Amino acid sequence: MKKKHFLWLLFLYIAASVYLAATTPITPHEAKNFYTSSDIVSLLMHWGHALIPGFLGLRIFFLLFAFLSLRIFYELSQRYFIKREDVYLSTALFMFLPGILTATALANVGIIVLALVLFFVLLYERKHFIVLPLIMLALFFIHEASVIFFLALLFYGIAHKDKNLSVISAAFIIAFVYLAKGIEISGRPSGHFIEIFGLYATVFSPLLFIYFFYAMYRILLRGKKTLMWYISFTALIVSLLLSIRQKVYITDFAPYVMISTIAMVDVFTHSLRVRLPQFQKTYSIAFYIVIFVLALSVLAIIFHRELYYLSDHKEKHFANRIYQPYDKALELKQKKVKCYDAKGRERYQFRYYQIHSCTEAEYTR
Repeated sequence: MKKKHFLWLLFLYIAASVYLAATTPITPHEAKNFYTSSDIVSLLMHWGHALIPGFLGLRIFFLLFAFLSLRIFYELSQRYFIKREDVYLSTALFMFLPGILTATALANVGIIVLALVLFFVLLYERKHFIVLPLIMLALFFIHEASVIFFLALLFYGIAHKDKNLSVISAAFIIAFVYLAKGIEISGRPSGHFIEIFGLYATVFSPLLFIYFFYAMYRILLRGKKTLMWYISFTALIVSLLLSIRQKVYITDFAPYVMISTIAMVDVFTHSLRVRLPQFQKTYSIAFYIVIFVLALSVLAIIFHRELYYLSDHKEKHFANRIYQPYDKALELKQKKVKCYDAKGRERYQFRYYQIHSCTEAEYTR
């Protein structure tokens, strides 16, 4: 990939992210978090909303974390690839992963976790160890699923004989157990194992996830196992194992899994370049097919609003829970109705649109 193409893609990514953050109505999860939580996500949402009223204000700090993550990822790519074109390719793929693009445009803890994990890996590889415990402490407090991160660090520390990393990671894992924090493990064998593959397919795009899974497995057998690989592979395997018995929330694992886009690109470029030019055609065709499917996924995200309103079955569209309350609130405001009895998380969305529960309104008269 040439530099000019990368710069155009970077501009498109920034424009699409800002557009989605500014125009997508508040989601049920965001609305509930905004009004009922006191965690870092809610705090940043309130700060941003005070600075910039509206949807963009809710998500402005998360946009900044996403752009920071991209910058750190670019720095990491430079450490892994000799050719600049490979650096551009891995960074472009990373920023246009459907999971990254969606996380960039919405208020969520995942994008904060992603920035911290990438920053940790970068500082570790540069041997700047002083700040690492602070990053680990931050992850411990803001993300309960970070126990997976510490488990990966423990495996890496043992395998590479890094005593300090092993001890600190083990201490954090013990703290998770002692405080009863972390991922809840429960349930019985069910059908969530297949479901988790579908969720990862939406995070990566279907064909790209197939190749990603292959790349992780190939590195396990005979590739160089970097710290990023340990983090991604541990999160991937744990999520698959948990899905055998219980429903797995992909947002708990995706920030850790997606960082190994670099490893995936490295496997592909190595497989391509060890072959003679006449045998590279098949790989090139497969690459363009994967990119085409990824582009369709990206376009579906960017233009999800238009696709929703064009749909004949809006109730089955994934964005229905976002736009149905928004449209209803606009309709109620036009009729000068100030209350509406919504259920579940919808009531927080209507509250954001200044439409309160009619029951609550009666009690406050």
